[in-house]
Amino acid sequence: MKLYNSATRTREDFVPNHPDIVKMYTCGPTVYHFAHIGNLRSYIMEDVLEKYLRYLGYPVRRVMNITDVGHLTSDADEGEDKMLKGARREHKTVMEIAQYYTDAFFADCEKLNIKRPDVVQPATGCIDDYIRIITKLMDTGYAYYAGGNVYFDTSRLEKYYVFNDFNAEDLDVGVREGVEADENKRNRNDFVLWFTKSKFEDQALKWDSPWGVGYPGWHIECSAISMKYLGEDLDIHCGGIDNAFPHHTNEIAQSEAYLGHKWCNYWMHVLHLNGEKGKMSKSEGGFVTVSTLEEKGYDPLAYRLFCLQSHYRKNMVFTWPNLDNAQGAYGKLVAKVAALKPGAGELDEAALAALREKFRAAMDNDLLTAQAVTVLYDVFKARTNDETKLAAIAEFDQVLGLRLIEKAAAKREAAQKAAAASKGAEFAVIPEDGAPDETVTAALLARRDAKKAKNFAEADRIREELAAQGIELTDIPGGVKWKRKS
Repeated sequence: MKLYNSATRTREDFVPNHPDIVKMYTCGPTVYHFAHIGNLRSYIMEDVLEKYLRYLGYPVRRVMNITDVGHLTSDADEGEDKMLKGARREHKTVMEIAQYYTDAFFADCEKLNIKRPDVVQPATGCIDDYIRIITKLMDTGYAYYAGGNVYFDTSRLEKYYVFNDFNAEDLDVGVREGVEADENKRNRNDFVLWFTKSKFEDQALKWDSPWGVGYPGWHIECSAISMKYLGEDLDIHCGGIDNAFPHHTNEIAQSEAYLGHKWCNYWMHVLHLNGEKGKMSKSEGGFVTVSTLEEKGYDPLAYRLFCLQSHYRKNMVFTWPNLDNAQGAYGKLVAKVAALKPGAGELDEAALAALREKFRAAMDNDLLTAQAVTVLYDVFKARTNDETKLAAIAEFDQVLGLRLIEKAAAKREAAQKAAAASKGAEFAVIPEDGAPDETVTAALLARRDAKKAKNFAEADRIREELAAQGIELTDIPGGVKWKRKS
């Protein structure tokens, strides 16, 4: 498998440090508000990577932090604390806010079929680990105390900037209009490891430290949590492109200064989900959540398919018409799977192996998920039996995570119930692929009523409207059969 490594700016063969485990760290959410679907794009693609590694037979240990303290609104070291902002907005304590939005985040992940990491660690649970690392950095001259805070001294590094192949607008998130310069810093790029003084003195969470009562900077948490659960070396570190600078840059600086050797081999960054007006952001308001999708009638897994149809290293544009297309494609995909008959034929190992080779070729090439989805469609065209097709779909969906077998089984069951209910009924609506659709059924019943009332113009209008949606009708005694054009 080849992965694009953001640190070297090349596609590299993936070779783990240890044969018995792949160590994977993914930056988790700051739990002061709901995650928007732009945030969740990163978690979907990280989930695909983890599931593909497991599909290939690698044992994976994945760790994620939960930022419940210390993340400031500038994404650097200035501005209002995001957790305090959420607490003030909702008149709750910081820890109440953290718990509520942590639970909401994982509920959204379940709806999107994102696997929960093996270890989930809130930042507030590792204060002693931060103090230990910062103390060593102070002792070895990589950190200094000034104005009540402890700073990392970037001038001690031979190389500070690591990720320099992205647009300035993607990376330069720490320099924003209205952010005040920190006069305590020796160098512009130095960053805070521990705060005891800041522009806001009502910080809710504080702890004793050798430098006074205070709280950790944002960047130190990921280094400490990774080392606590994954040791002194790391195979893959993932996150959104926003995190490349300064967060991941600072993680590398402090981790390698502390350890005295290279820390992480591969860096994976997922690019933005943009709206029609630019990057989706909580700070701009009007962001779209999973709940928003559900309220508008979308299946969250249609959004997962939407993400899979583009490469993770390309910006995506979200519009409702684009999501409509993904929702339609997802529904048709589930219907195609539902139309396959389990147990129809013996497993054709040669046909399955040929399909598997095409799927792996796509995924081995830096996770070309759009091509992998194309292979999924190729399964239906393959010259083999339904049992083999279902086996291929189940296997590939271990990685793509669209729950196709589960959804198809539910459709078959619904179709069987509908068929049983329609026996002896005055009018039967029969989907030829075995997958009923409430909207189509309602339209066909309205067409029946129009014909009964001799309103043939209305009946023809309904038929034409369904035809425009790709629905073909066949009138039969006592009802109507329908199918979607392939």
